[in-house]
Amino acid sequence: MKNRLKVLRAERDWSQAELASRLDVSRQAVNAIETGKHDPSLPLAFRIARLFAMPIEEIFDDQR
Repeated sequence: MKNRLKVLRAERDWSQAELASRLDVSRQAVNAIETGKHDPSLPLAFRIARLFAMPIEEIFDDQR
């Protein structure tokens, strides 16, 4: 699944570790989502959307 997570994180000048801490996941999980190796669970996708105050579909695109 394509996503804008890396761009959104960079716009806020957050490291992967900082984002991981805010989401209560590991830095490795953030890296895997950013690189498209792993899709977030639905609850995690909602947490990400709330953190960035954006609709899920503005962050994640299921059209590969």
